[in-house]
Amino acid sequence: MLLKQIKLYNFRNFEKADFIFNPFLTVIIGDNARGKTNLLESIYFLVNGVGFRESKEEELINFKKEKGNVDGLFVEKDNKTEFKINLSKVDGRTEKIYFLNKTKKRHLQYLKDQTKAILFSPEQIQIITDSPDVRRDYFNKIISFYDYEYKKRLGNYENSLRRRNKILEAYHDEDRLKEELVFWDDYLEKQAVYIIEKRQQYINYLNTNPNLDDKEFKIEYIKNELNKERFCQVFDLEKRIKRTMIGPQKDDFHIFMSEKNIHHFGSRSEQRLAIIWLKINEIKYYEEKFNRMPILLLDDILSELDSKNKKMILDLVKKYQTVLTTTEKEIIDLIEVEKTILNVPLSGDVLR
Repeated sequence: MLLKQIKLYNFRNFEKADFIFNPFLTVIIGDNARGKTNLLESIYFLVNGVGFRESKEEELINFKKEKGNVDGLFVEKDNKTEFKINLSKVDGRTEKIYFLNKTKKRHLQYLKDQTKAILFSPEQIQIITDSPDVRRDYFNKIISFYDYEYKKRLGNYENSLRRRNKILEAYHDEDRLKEELVFWDDYLEKQAVYIIEKRQQYINYLNTNPNLDDKEFKIEYIKNELNKERFCQVFDLEKRIKRTMIGPQKDDFHIFMSEKNIHHFGSRSEQRLAIIWLKINEIKYYEEKFNRMPILLLDDILSELDSKNKKMILDLVKKYQTVLTTTEKEIIDLIEVEKTILNVPLSGDVLR
């Protein structure tokens, strides 16, 4: 299924805009801070139901506006399908309503009929260079796209963790504290079992596809086990600092290239190569699971890569419908596929 057209109304900096996409490659050109990434994010949002940058979802709606929408037309052979998401600010929160061919759908139903958009961006190197919570967030998002039960269990776990921490803060009597924690300890353990199992399954998938170019990668999943025995072991510490000290909220993932831990010892180029390995396996996983081809979204990624890594990305562009942003017009000549060039902002667009 290919993206043919997208219409934006009060999305990010676009008050009203309409774009047509090439079935092979669409290149979005413009200066920085002019809306290129916003257009790319509108595709990601339309396909996945979430943005990829917002700290608050209300930021997806144009500044000082109360409503917006993203409307997209997809084609597959002779079939046309319209997907649409309405956004509105309601009582301090952002409400999203999903439509498939003008029929209202639940989010899960909407996603089942959609394709997948896979993003490459320079900021994703933070998966390697930043703290474990960035890596956990990356894997949580990937697994949640394919496993609604995982997303539900993760939400249950996070809500229950907050409740347990409040109990640790509220009670000072040791016997009363232990009594109050019994239910939440048991509940957290049940959610954690599922979360850890699904994380391990995805890591196993990555480790069965270790090769990229002439390099070999692997991931070590470092579990922070949660069970009754460990709760007993850390009870005195948790009582003192009033926080839960064990569980999958403290898991980490270490990536190795040829036995070298690239978080600590990898060059910048090797770290970027590891991200490409992760993203290519993300593509493979989707194709194997659904027998569909995703849309690739490349957010000014080519300017960050050396010539060898750049070639790998350009080879991907030849295989998938791709939307690419850049400030460098000379990059266009490097990509030998049918392409359409879009310049942003369009006349009449209002920038925030």
